[in-house]
Amino acid sequence: MTNQYGGPPRSGWPRLMVELLVQDFTISLSFWRDVLGFGIAYQRPAERFVYLEHPDGAQIMLCQRHGQWETGPLQRPYGRGLMLQVYVKRLDPVIAALTAMDWPVHTGLRETWRRVGDRESGQLEVFVQDPDGYLVMVAEEIGERPLN
Repeated sequence: MTNQYGGPPRSGWPRLMVELLVQDFTISLSFWRDVLGFGIAYQRPAERFVYLEHPDGAQIMLCQRHGQWETGPLQRPYGRGLMLQVYVKRLDPVIAALTAMDWPVHTGLRETWRRVGDRESGQLEVFVQDPDGYLVMVAEEIGERPLN
């Protein structure tokens, strides 16, 4: 029988975890679940807290703002100076969900190649802001190639 609150993430515990303080828990959960494809690993409903896990392995926590962990005034957009990167096997479902929800895109779909040591690594990527303004790059790796 499955516990209604869930359990540890299937892909194991990461060595670094991000917890986002959110203004409206329900709206933020909907974005991360319904647009970006994350599922609930476990939750504490009374605390309005959820630990999310993407089928491709990414993990993140969301928590309704309550003042306890705020080290200064929060003004929208939250997370200024922070960019979250989520790597998925296929970017198409995310693009389709963004389009279906008419979600504003910060930087549209692009192909990018970056030098990594003695080669280049490529990815398709799109940048969006979540409901609280946190900047999220969602990317699909497309391979490596030698330097030109």
